[in-house]
Parts: sequence; C-alpha cells; structure tokens
Amino acid sequence: MNYTVASLIACTALFFGMLLVSSAAYRFGRRRLQETGAASESAGAITGAVFALLGLLIAFTFSGAFARLDARRQLIVKEANAIGTAYLRLELLPAEARDPLKELFRRYVASRAALYEHLANSPAAQRELAKAAELQNEIWKRAVSASSRAEHPSVPMLLLPALNEMIDIVAVRTVAISTHTPVIIYVTLSIIALVCVGMTSYRAAAGERGPSLSYHAMLAAVTAFTLYIILDIEYPRHGIVRLDDVNRLLVELGETMKQ
Repeated sequence: MNYTVASLIACTALFFGMLLVSSAAYRFGRRRLQETGAASESAGAITGAVFALLGLLIAFTFSGAFARLDARRQLIVKEANAIGTAYLRLELLPAEARDPLKELFRRYVASRAALYEHLANSPAAQRELAKAAELQNEIWKRAVSASSRAEHPSVPMLLLPALNEMIDIVAVRTVAISTHTPVIIYVTLSIIALVCVGMTSYRAAAGERGPSLSYHAMLAAVTAFTLYIILDIEYPRHGIVRLDDVNRLLVELGETMKQ
C-alpha cells in the first residue's frame, strides 16, 4: 500500500469536504437568520471551544507521530551498532568458525537494510523478516558451537550477549514500525475540522457581508496540509519525510563487512 497516495487522497477529500460544508453551513445560517431574525449569542464561545479542541488534537497527534519517527530513527542506529559490535567480536573465534559466520552476517545485514525498502509492501517485508529470522537462528547456533570450542573461557561471555542484543532489537524495531496512531483519531480530527469550518460559516451568515471564500479555502488548505504532514511523519516511506539517511547506516555497515 502506497501510504503517500492514500494520504494525498484523504487530505484532498478533507479539503473539498471542508469547502462543501462551509458553503452548506452558510446557506443554512442565512435561512435561519431570515426565519428567526437574530443570531445566537453563544455561537462565538462554542466555535472557539471547538477550534481549541481541534488545535489540541492536532498538537497531540503531531507530537505522537514525531516521537515515533524519532524512536524508529534511534532504533535503526541502535541496531547498526549492535550488529557492528557482534561482528567485531567474531574475531575472538577460531578462523575456521569465524569466516562462515562473517558471511552469514553479511547476508543478515543486507536483509535488515532491505527491510526498509519493502515496508510499503507487506508481503515483501514479511519475507525479509522471515529471512532475517532464519539467519539469526543459523548465526546463533554456529556462534554457540564455535564459542564453546574457543581457547579462552571468556569468549562465550563476550560474544553471546552481543548476539543476543542484536537479535532482541529486531522485535523492538518490528513493533515500533507497526505502531501508529489509531485511524479513529484521524477520523475524529477530520470530523472536528468539518464542524469548525461549518460553525465558522454559520456564524458568518449573521453578518451583513457574506463569508470570504479565500479565508475558508485557506483554513481548509492549512488543515488538510497539516494532516498530510502528520501522516507523512507517521508513515515515512515515500513522502517528504523519510529515513533513508539513517537506514544508510546498515547499508554502509554491510559494505564495510565486505572489505
């Protein structure tokens, strides 16, 4: 699923929806004004409260999305460091066991680096995760067997914890990748945005002059663009916000292992 296209469609729909609600609310307000001859005095306070709620929801949603983006960035760095540390400690093993493990490490790093490229394609991502799990098992079995035959008794205590950390972080990163703001939050945010523009147009109907289309279009554009940025941060795959530079650490680590 291309999250960028889905985000653009959702935000475009919100933009035009806000314009449509604005027009409908103004016409309804004009009819009510003609029938009653007076506007509600509490409408301003209610409108302000709803706008405050919209702003608060946008702020919390943006903050949560950015926090998850930063957590994913830190986890990639942490995984690259863990793999690099474990790879260096392979030097403690005998040469006959060290070389096959290094080759497994090269394949493992390549698989972990490729995971980011396949995140938008769920089946491909699952295949990379399964491939990495198989390589983890093979690396662990070979490392346990080789470290038990090492000359120095401290080799298992140095190598195996490093491998364990390298393996454990995969589960943490997988959970972080799949953790997102619930869809109901975005639905609620969109509904409140529609209510806000509707209430603003309804209040404008009480004025002598009609509502400024440019102002309402600007409000709709700003709200839709803000939602798009939040979604882009939440799903950093193909949009403006990406993690390519950070994921490059794994690619460069794999290139270093080939030297």
